[in-house]
Amino acid sequence: MPLSPKRRSRSTARVLLPCWWVSFQVICGVLLLNWQAQRELQAKARFNAEHAIEQFDRVLDNIAQAARNLLPLAGQPCEQVKLPLREQVTRGTFVRSTNLFYDDTLYCSSLFGSYREAVNPDDYTDGSLWLMDGNSVSPGHPLLVYRLSEGSKGAITTVDGDHLTHLLRLIDPDSDLRVQVGQHWMGTDGRVRNDPLPGFAVAPTALKSSHFSFTVHSGYPDGEVWRLMQRQYGPLFGLLVFLGVIAGAACNWQLKRANSPRAELQRALEADEFVPYFQPVVRHGDYRWAGVEVLMRWIHPRDGLVRPDLFIPYAEHSGQILPMTRRLMQQVAEQLAPHADTFDEGFHIGINVSAAHCQDLALFDDCQRLLAAFPPGRIRLTLELTERTLITPTETTFNLFAKLHELGVMIALDDFGTGQSSLTYLRQFKVDYLKIDKSFVGMIGVDALSLHILDSIIELSNKLDMGIVAEGVETQTQRDYLAQRQVDFQQGYLFGKPLPLDGFIDALARQKKEATVAQPSCP
Repeated sequence: MPLSPKRRSRSTARVLLPCWWVSFQVICGVLLLNWQAQRELQAKARFNAEHAIEQFDRVLDNIAQAARNLLPLAGQPCEQVKLPLREQVTRGTFVRSTNLFYDDTLYCSSLFGSYREAVNPDDYTDGSLWLMDGNSVSPGHPLLVYRLSEGSKGAITTVDGDHLTHLLRLIDPDSDLRVQVGQHWMGTDGRVRNDPLPGFAVAPTALKSSHFSFTVHSGYPDGEVWRLMQRQYGPLFGLLVFLGVIAGAACNWQLKRANSPRAELQRALEADEFVPYFQPVVRHGDYRWAGVEVLMRWIHPRDGLVRPDLFIPYAEHSGQILPMTRRLMQQVAEQLAPHADTFDEGFHIGINVSAAHCQDLALFDDCQRLLAAFPPGRIRLTLELTERTLITPTETTFNLFAKLHELGVMIALDDFGTGQSSLTYLRQFKVDYLKIDKSFVGMIGVDALSLHILDSIIELSNKLDMGIVAEGVETQTQRDYLAQRQVDFQQGYLFGKPLPLDGFIDALARQKKEATVAQPSCP
């Protein structure tokens, strides 16, 4: 039941939703970090490839310049050009050897002098570059060969593969760089292969040199994204978990807030679930209906009719009783005004107000609107002051009560005799009616002491010239006892339970048609 005084068990959704929210936040954060790591690795792989191409171009520029210097000497006798060949090796930073060829036959080498070996242009990618897996001098050792030709003559220069291997290793120790020339390729291990180049699992990148016929491949092995996250994003991941926990705590707080009495009452108010019920009040003598007390009831969509003692205290504590009562008065005007012709002149309508109402001049406007909905003099509005919260007398309170009396609104003390301030209210405020609490009425014929208190209250009201209403009348004995003491009005299940609008109107119509009027018995 809503607002039950018993502690409600936390629902599975209430527990799981914050956990799900924390998990969602962490997972989203991890996915975002994963995406960021992939982008970082992609950018890093491209940077490494560009850097490698830049360095390789520098090396090849060096050996290409040596080949251009030697090209004019091609075709001359080896004995005449042997010294210039060796000079280019000593002057070139990366030049390992130089060679001259004529009619596709190598005839002079800086290593051997006069030397004859066939030169096949098809071995060179684009006729200029060949990545060799060693030669007769250093078999199995990588060698990059550059060929430059002009007609039938040409020059060949080489660079040791160790230079390339060191460059691949130094650019990024964490990456796996590979250089490819035609069908041949070499990685950081320094081995030249001609099998298909394997791909990279993470951030695969391939860039071609714009100056020479080679391609650099860059990338990372599988799992590198998570390794990067562990190395660089550890503190950030901890922050992410912390923020996720904070978000979960906020979600849990929001759920508690959404399920709080205040939030539930606000939801019910907006959904118009608080409705008026009407309990008849009968007058002394003929017991005909002289008016009604309007009682607020909560029709909950799931739990049905909610007892007022479960939500009225919450509403008063939170201050929501003000808009709830205002809406109740609007409903009374909307529902009862069309049936005003069935009421006797001066039909009493009693509405409960709390201490908070007594500090708000808006109550006067609410009462004025309610009375304006009925023909003049058709109803008498009575505000019943409850004692659940102490009414603090202020200038606003006195001003409000004065304006209400000018409007013709009467003031009644509800449940008189049970609160600590009943007599104080009689002294401070102008009160028109006392409502005897049902606990005293229930003791009629049972407890002599309670009867003395009841008689004293009745006598007090007579001396103060106040009207009196007895609540909780359930038996004829109680009815007759109160009638003997000239109690003005009675209210209780003996005369009618609180009814919704349709039931109240039907009961009022039947009551008016009854010809027989009950009379009290005399002692």
